[in-house]
Amino acid sequence: MALDILVGAFELSTFERDVVVMCAGIELDGSLGALCASAQGSAQRAYPTFGLALAALSDAHWSALAPTAPLRHWRLVEVTPGSSLTTSALRVDERVLHFLAGVPGMDERLAGIVQPVWTTGEIVPSHRALAERIVAAWKRSAGAADRPVIQLCGDAAVDAREICMAAAAAVGLRLSTLPADLIPVAPNDTEALSRIWQREAVLSGGALLVECGDLDPESGPHAAALARFVEGLSGAVVVATREQRRMRRRQTIALDVAKPTTDEQLTVWRAALGDASETLNGQVERLVGQFRLSAPVIRAETAQALGPGAFAQLDIGNRIWDACRAQARPRLDDLAQRIEPSASWDDLVLPDAQKQILRDIGAHVRHRVLVYETWGFARRGTRGLGLSTLFAGASGTGKTMAAEVLANALRLDLYRIDLSSVVSKYIGETEKNLRRIFDAAEDGGAILLFDEADALFGKRSEVKDSHDRYANIEVSYLLQRMEAYRGLAILTTNLRHALDSAFLRRVLFVVEFPFPDVAHRAEIWRRVLPTEMPTDGLDAERLARLNVAGGNIRNIALNAAFLAADSAEPLRMSHMLKAARSEYAKLEKVLTESEVAGWM
Repeated sequence: MALDILVGAFELSTFERDVVVMCAGIELDGSLGALCASAQGSAQRAYPTFGLALAALSDAHWSALAPTAPLRHWRLVEVTPGSSLTTSALRVDERVLHFLAGVPGMDERLAGIVQPVWTTGEIVPSHRALAERIVAAWKRSAGAADRPVIQLCGDAAVDAREICMAAAAAVGLRLSTLPADLIPVAPNDTEALSRIWQREAVLSGGALLVECGDLDPESGPHAAALARFVEGLSGAVVVATREQRRMRRRQTIALDVAKPTTDEQLTVWRAALGDASETLNGQVERLVGQFRLSAPVIRAETAQALGPGAFAQLDIGNRIWDACRAQARPRLDDLAQRIEPSASWDDLVLPDAQKQILRDIGAHVRHRVLVYETWGFARRGTRGLGLSTLFAGASGTGKTMAAEVLANALRLDLYRIDLSSVVSKYIGETEKNLRRIFDAAEDGGAILLFDEADALFGKRSEVKDSHDRYANIEVSYLLQRMEAYRGLAILTTNLRHALDSAFLRRVLFVVEFPFPDVAHRAEIWRRVLPTEMPTDGLDAERLARLNVAGGNIRNIALNAAFLAADSAEPLRMSHMLKAARSEYAKLEKVLTESEVAGWM
């Protein structure tokens, strides 16, 4: 019976129970208002009051009126502002009234803040084991005043939700979620929300999952509000957080949550694809090797790919691949610059040795699962399984273009991260920025291009003071994350000679981008102009005498094209000469007679 649940959960005395019944009765039976008016000797007082309750109900006690007593603490009844506590009108809280009347629902004050969650499917075995540990902890603490706070640590937010749903269902609770950044910062408001939810958890049989997202675990007003809110709850509460959070007054149980294993992801993919998995078998393995997705995400992407419009198996495979690529974009787009790769192998002018190394890098990306999982290299240890790569060479020699070529060939997103903007003067901030980037990229398997890596490498030196020590820690942290990253991470530098041998040992590939010789410069000139561009008398061999890198060649060609367009002429050597002079002035170089001899 609803009333019995209310009495037991909030430890109401007989008198307090009768006050709740009296206030609810006024709402459910209109004739009780006249009785209240008659008992209080005034037709204007057709409502219950504490004074009437003290006079008319048995076992009355004054302590029931206190703000800390259950009636007012849990807001079971509301006291209408008036002249005095005993003569002011009492009104049963609307949520409590609906509960007593058997009408399901949630307190309207929680609307838009707390959302109910419904299960979407079977969870994988490794997550089922975590759900069982939560269930065991809840059962051990059943009836205790303060259950332990469960912390699910890691960046797998969707998986944490699935685990909590399974645990709540196992003990007959209904799960709701609350984003931590919606918890009010003001202490009084935080406490009020805590009370409302705790009452709601009793009325609806609920468990709460607080999702922290990127909320800083140690600083900021939201972090303090989160701690106050969680520590004010005594029921089943779980905190999904990237890093474990300290609780001063509550026992905590921290569990690490990882994405499903490779075998689990394969099982989910094949079950979701059904008959289509047979014809896409090879692609499924590559999906698992490249992307790290949760079971609900896999099911959702597969359902969309198998929907209307997917007429061919190849079409299904391409649609699933592109959908997986898009998973990391919302988070990564806020942290780095996405580059739409357009360059192909035909656009890349490099010596054969460098091209072969780039092709080997592509082979590593494509066959990760076969080598690491099927052939067992991953079982010998996870250290060094990341595909960390260094592109070294002067500016304009093709490092970014090579990254574009790999991204285009592998059909992966390419993100450029400017390390000079990531590195912070504040201790620990650089590592935090790098962690956010790698965590966001894991799901989508993006190629990460850390440009201008000299911002870190230039700081790696002999330790003379605390600043040097922390600078070296930043470099070590970056290399550790690159080694563990499942995708391809590329560092670019103009100063390979400044790198120590310990750093180079931790990089799997090093690609040297040499300054192009005359023959390579001529080839770049032949490829830099679109076929649609009208030309007259251009000579690639003479243009190749310009002692500049590929990036500068492109700048000269583009500038010359605009000069030709402005003069309504086809592109000629005269336009190239003007553009070359402008580029050399920018580079603070002298354009020699030998470089432009015979141009005009």
